[in-house]
Amino acid sequence: MPDPDLVAHVVATTSLTPGEAARVVEDVIAYHSQPVEDYVRERHARLKTYGARNPEIFARIAEELQHRVVAAPRLSERQLRRIVYG
Repeated sequence: MPDPDLVAHVVATTSLTPGEAARVVEDVIAYHSQPVEDYVRERHARLKTYGARNPEIFARIAEELQHRVVAAPRLSERQLRRIVYG
């Protein structure tokens, strides 16, 4: 069960039931608990699928990481490449 105060806040500010609010909070927490390495690999693969090239992909991922709720460390393009290609 997620933080009861957060669930109560979501219930109070939306039309969700306590059960629905708890599921939403759990989903958001799960989304943002993904390790940086996993996010980079998945995002790289997704962008590659749409034809993006690595310089564009790595710049975009670096920008996206700055805006994640749990701040990821600043990663260079080389570090991003290592995560993707090992």
